[in-house]
Amino acid sequence: MNTKIDLSVTIGGIAMSNPVMTASGTFGYAREFEPLFDLNRLGGIVVKGLSLEPTHGNPPPRIVETSCGMLNAIGLENVGIEHFIEHKLPYLSRLQPPIVANIYGKTIEEYAQLAARIDDAAAIDGVEVNISCPNVKAGGVAFGVDPKAAHDVVQAVREQFSRTVIVKLSPNVTDITAIAKSVEDAGADGLSLINTITGMAIDIHSRKPKLANITGGLSGPAVKPVAVRMVWQVAQSTKIPIIGIGGIQTAEDAIEFFIAGASAIQIGTANFVNPRATMDVLDGIQDYCRQHNIQRLADLVKTLQT
Repeated sequence: MNTKIDLSVTIGGIAMSNPVMTASGTFGYAREFEPLFDLNRLGGIVVKGLSLEPTHGNPPPRIVETSCGMLNAIGLENVGIEHFIEHKLPYLSRLQPPIVANIYGKTIEEYAQLAARIDDAAAIDGVEVNISCPNVKAGGVAFGVDPKAAHDVVQAVREQFSRTVIVKLSPNVTDITAIAKSVEDAGADGLSLINTITGMAIDIHSRKPKLANITGGLSGPAVKPVAVRMVWQVAQSTKIPIIGIGGIQTAEDAIEFFIAGASAIQIGTANFVNPRATMDVLDGIQDYCRQHNIQRLADLVKTLQT
């Protein structure tokens, strides 16, 4: 008998049919992938990071392939919130999966303004707050590396946004649990981790950086062990749902995150290698549950035995 497996997940007020989401910046605004598979099979769609005004990003070269992943210094290029709402959201709103808008700003006020604007857009189910951005009023220190700054940003978003608030945590910290607890206290409904790890690559012939920006964010399989460890640590210290991100290419990768404590996962860099990676992972999760007689995916979450 082929028993239906319950893969449903709820993050804050966002109910998803399954735990497979797209990672911001790796899936565009979703329409780009429409010819490749049925987008309605996704658990959730996180769109490319949005700012108040359109952003051109960094000059090229801004992507470098590494031996087990890639470095990117795109610079958060995007169309801006108004263009997104007018031109991108109508298409997204016709899809079945929940839509999450990833947002970033240079000041707390910018985050708050974005949250207020998105609150008016009913088709957006939640925001994912990127706190790995420099706070221009604090000398360029990233919001995500300081518990108080992280708390203040999330609190400002929470005050302006009435639906689900997810906070995307930076791994470039000494103790990620301190940041996680601070944003939970500020009113976050969920956490997504990890964002990219800062890295660089050098052309040994020219002795110049391979990225015009010098440093960039490392993603892909290289970061997965770090991401799994951080998800496990945060799962021990917080009570809100976790979305695991970092080097997930296969169902086996995703299942590691579930066991560590993640309720859902996001697939990012793998989309560049295999545009159908999300579907392959989803099918593989179902197969794993059948093989291990797991009726509800939720029963697998946070089951690491130590």
